[in-house]
Amino acid sequence: MSTEKKRVQFRAPNRLIDRADALAAVLGEDRTDVLVTALREYLQDAAHDDTLVQEIAAAYYDDEITFEQLKALVGAEEAANLRVLKQQLDEDFIDEVAGV
Repeated sequence: MSTEKKRVQFRAPNRLIDRADALAAVLGEDRTDVLVTALREYLQDAAHDDTLVQEIAAAYYDDEITFEQLKALVGAEEAANLRVLKQQLDEDFIDEVAGV
């Protein structure tokens, strides 16, 4: 995992931040650690949600996200499989349009 960090800022409901702060106090961590852990776990779960993976794949096929973004979301192996499928789909489309 990369040690580089990027500063982010966002707005969240007070109640949600209060809960994060309470959990941080119980765990002896700071709010950032709790939020980073929650985000990491959410993204890990998303990578295994078939419906969401289909949406991610569709975004890749439509060139809304790059291959590197795809790989970060679904992992290297799944991303490689989706890239091959995209290439096959593109080739089939070209053949269909060309009347081959």
